[in-house]
Formats: sequence, C-alpha cells, structure tokens
Amino acid sequence: MDTQIQNEMIRLSSEPASKAAVKPAPSDRLRVLHVIPRLGMGGTEQGVLKIMNGLGEAEFEQRICAVRGMDAAFAGQMNVTAKSYSAGTPLPGFQFPLFRLAKIMKAFRPDIVHTRNFGALEGIAAARLARIPVAIHSEHGYELEIMVGLPFRRRVLYRALFAMTDAVFTVTDDLRAYHAKQSWFEVEKISVIHNGVNTERFSPVPESVQHTREALGISQDRVVVGSVGRLVPIKDHATLLRAAELLMRQGKNIHVLLVGSGPEQARLEAQALASPELAARTTFTGSSDNVPQLLNAMDVFVLPSINEGMSNTLLEAMSCGLPIVATRVGGNTELAEEGRSAHLFRAGDVYELSAILEGLINAPEIRSEFGRAARMRALEQFSLVQMVEAYRDLYLRLASLRGLGKRD
Repeated sequence: MDTQIQNEMIRLSSEPASKAAVKPAPSDRLRVLHVIPRLGMGGTEQGVLKIMNGLGEAEFEQRICAVRGMDAAFAGQMNVTAKSYSAGTPLPGFQFPLFRLAKIMKAFRPDIVHTRNFGALEGIAAARLARIPVAIHSEHGYELEIMVGLPFRRRVLYRALFAMTDAVFTVTDDLRAYHAKQSWFEVEKISVIHNGVNTERFSPVPESVQHTREALGISQDRVVVGSVGRLVPIKDHATLLRAAELLMRQGKNIHVLLVGSGPEQARLEAQALASPELAARTTFTGSSDNVPQLLNAMDVFVLPSINEGMSNTLLEAMSCGLPIVATRVGGNTELAEEGRSAHLFRAGDVYELSAILEGLINAPEIRSEFGRAARMRALEQFSLVQMVEAYRDLYLRLASLRGLGKRD
C-alpha cells in the first residue's frame, strides 16, 4: 500500500488513539468497502456506521471510503472500529475520480464494494476496473434539485452503472419506483432494504422529561412540538414554525423544539425572532449527542419535509413512542400508519398542519395512543437487528455466488 494512501487513513475508534490497535483479520472474513459521497453528519453516513457496528468483526472486515472528503471533527467522534479512506480533496465542478478509487480498492482488496447515492456512483466503475468480485449500489434519499426528475446525463450514467452491479436496492418502495423510472432500469431488478432503528437507545423514558425540559428552559405545562434533522431547504422547517405561530396566536400553550444544524439555521432563527409569538417559545439546540433525551422531551414529532427517502429521525421518534405528524411524501407513508400512529399532511400546507396539531394538542389521550402504536411498529417492523440481518444476508449471498470463502 503506497504512502499517500496510508497517510489518508484515519483510525476511527471508541478507544484513545494511543491504545487503539489493528487486530489481524481472520482469513475467512469478507472485506467490505463502503463508498459514500462524503463522511459527515447525514442520515446515510449514520446508517453506514450502524451497519458496520451491527455486522461486527467476526465475519467482516470493513472500511469507509469518502469520495468527496470528510468532516474530520465528526470522523474522530465516530464510535466504530474501522478505517476510512478519502479519495482526495474535493474540487469545484464535475469530478469522476475513477482511477483514484480503483487505486484505493486495489490497496484494500475488498471482496465487496457497496456504493451509496449518486455522489459515490463512480465507485461501481472503479470496482469493475479493480476487478472487485461484488459491486452493490443503494439509494437512500432525495435531493431538492432532483424532485422533478434527473438530468438526462445523470439518467444515462445511472443506467450504465446500474447494469454493472451485482445488486441495486433502495430504502423505500417509493425510491425504488423513482430510480427505476429515472434510470430506465427494470424495477424488478431493484430490491428494498428498509432502514432500522436502535429500539433500546431510542425508547420512552418518562422520568427524563422534566430534567431535559428544565435544562432547555421549557415550561413543564407546555405541549412541545418538535423535529430532529438537518436544517436544510428540503426539510421545510419554516412550515412548522408558521403553523406553530398560528396556534400560539390562538392561545395554544405550545413550544417548538428544533434539533439539528445546517445552512437554514440562521434564516429559521431569524424567522422565529421576528415573531412575537415564536421568539420566546422556540428552542434551537443545534447538533446534539442527546437526541434520545430531546425526543423524550417532545409531545409530538413533526416531519415537514418536501420529500423524504426513509427518515431515520422519523424512525427514532416512533421508537421513542411519539405520535407522528409528517408530510404525505416519499417513504413517510411506508413508515407511519395514518390514523393509527400518525397524521399525514400535504407538504407546505401550513393550515392543514396547524389543524392536525390543534387536534393533538387538545387530545392527550390520542397522543398517548398514537405514541404506543408508533413504538410497536418500530419494534415489529423497523428494528436495527432486522436491518443488519438483511445486509448480512445480502453480502453473504452475493459472496457465495462469486465463490468467495476462506483465503489461503
């Protein structure tokens, strides 16, 4: 392995760097290289870490390759024993670091390359160039700019590279249909593996509510309406703020709690400060390591996104036993059971959202009923254990088809 690639490795471990040690891999472990666009705080990256931790080290040796760089501060905090490669410093404009990726793959010698989302798509071609036995690609969400469809060049690229894979899958049926149509790829050749949630970490903890609210300066008698996620345009938190403002003007005793950071944070904070109602009844926490506690401090979880792939934060809220209010888009309709654990509304419709929230504010018994149903659905349909087992089965099945087994 050349010095340049060695220097790009980062040890990601829960142990201090001085104590972390690379254990020699048993000869029969499958090597998996997870290729992602960028290593940061997004849901896709978090999902990769869940998979890596869940699969463990008995059967697999795993690495992450960040095609367009990584957030070093975040990388150093990740609780996973792995190494990460960077395909180089990101440059402005169109990039296709095919040969750089192939060089990384030849250095690690994976059995399986698993690329995720458009920003890592060239990893499929690199895997074939490097003669990697198994290439997998998966799609995990939407971008605002592709809502009306993919540009022609992008559609052609998807079609060509999908044909090079051993498997393509998405995290929802909605994404499956979208990518089949956009890439002219047979829908029956795209499978679905749903995201999963750690139902032990994200669980109802009623005794933590008072302490968390006190720490945030939120009165105990207020109905807390909250959301967790990146503060980006496609999440449309502005609609939630406008709906809450309407309710506050009607005298409803509510508080808005927004957890997360992003490019929209300054604009959203300005929107709240400009409203006499919202200014004293809106809390922005920024990014937080205490998401389970913050979810438990909420009475209602709202996901106002313009579109969604499969929201991890929606799953986390369900697992914490919160009633769900979400837009009727993308994967939301596959996660939340309308009328049983959730109310769904049209994206951007402030008045419909306001009416739904008013009904829940006035009916604490319905909030409790919906919350119990949401928790049960997370346990039965979307547990982390189920997700990890689905990935394990996929990797082992494809490896077996390629005759991969013990090495000399």
